[in-house]
Amino acid sequence: MKLNFSYFCLPLALFWGSIKIANAQVDSTIYKNIVKTIDTAKPKFAPDKRTKLLELALADVANNRYVIQTTENEAISFLQNELKNYNIQYRLLPDSSVEQKQYGVVILSVANLRTKPGHDEEMATQVLLGTKLDILQQAKGEYRVRTPEGYIAWVPTSSVAPMNAAELQTWKAAPKVIYTNEFGKSYSEPNTKSLRVSDLVYGNILALLKEDKKFYHVQYPDGRKAYILKQEALTFDKWIASRKLTAENVINSAKSMLGLPYLWGGTSVKGVDCSGFTKTAFYMNGYVIPRDASQQVLAGEKVEILNENGDFDPEIALKNLKPADLLFFSSSKNKTPNPRVTHVALYIGNGEFIHSAGRVRINSMLKDAPNYDDFQTRTVVAARRYIGISDPQIQPIQENKAYK
Repeated sequence: MKLNFSYFCLPLALFWGSIKIANAQVDSTIYKNIVKTIDTAKPKFAPDKRTKLLELALADVANNRYVIQTTENEAISFLQNELKNYNIQYRLLPDSSVEQKQYGVVILSVANLRTKPGHDEEMATQVLLGTKLDILQQAKGEYRVRTPEGYIAWVPTSSVAPMNAAELQTWKAAPKVIYTNEFGKSYSEPNTKSLRVSDLVYGNILALLKEDKKFYHVQYPDGRKAYILKQEALTFDKWIASRKLTAENVINSAKSMLGLPYLWGGTSVKGVDCSGFTKTAFYMNGYVIPRDASQQVLAGEKVEILNENGDFDPEIALKNLKPADLLFFSSSKNKTPNPRVTHVALYIGNGEFIHSAGRVRINSMLKDAPNYDDFQTRTVVAARRYIGISDPQIQPIQENKAYK
């Protein structure tokens, strides 16, 4: 009798198929448990991913391999205890991809930082020439870095001079000059008709080699040398000594940016977003403040501008606000119980505020004013005072470790 093997093969195939499905289900369960545990840990160890990282860097479910990376050592201890039965590799940033070069200094007038590595990714922020960064990771020709205000993002390796601890100390110990014109350039020789070395913008910092009556001879973080007109710069020490955080000075700095285009992620005179504008106005007066509007609203002292129903009240605002206070807005006002801050402006007095919306411009919160901005006024949700307030998030530049 000829046997029909199909009767045996079909149950066998179903059996092995059920084993594979069962394994996939187990692997999926492991993956879900890992993700759930990471999500549980984030509020404690990395509540704001812009300044602290805790993420699943690799999830090879088929081979049951996972990599978790973080900037927080305590998070690793917690997760190792919670996930001790799983095959997980932990990576503390900075990692081995940067070896000993865990620091960097920006070499372009303005470096663009993005949320992910790649020129086509969303811009997160900008950093100026001469600014020290912490290098956390290298991948795809880019560095993952931390800025002086603690912001974490990606920047092309071509924008940064990587340094080890000794090299950074040498750079920091050198006397510096800061460029104080809005825009300009450095020259290859002490002659304004010589070739340009680079463009420059307000706030760029370079090492000072020597000076004469007309020029500063300077050096870039990557070793390039150039000349800058003395009338367009100051020694860093003189600049710091001249900074006074007053309402008048902050407002004057803000007004110097009138007409600049709105640029998502911008924090320079080449273009600013709303919080990049307020950040730059304070930087021009020698202070480092948080980067984003939703972070800035958590700093400083609360100023009451809302009525008992939680709505903006112009009369209360006019009574309590002082020039250079920050006004915060939400696009989700009246839609959610805890609206997220999405915009910030600088109050300048008499019901007017200056902000970056399309361009840097001045509007009023008063309905009868010709420059009244109905949308922005209707969505005001908070105000904060920075001047005269002791808060570690409002830090004199000379006390920030990146500039110290």
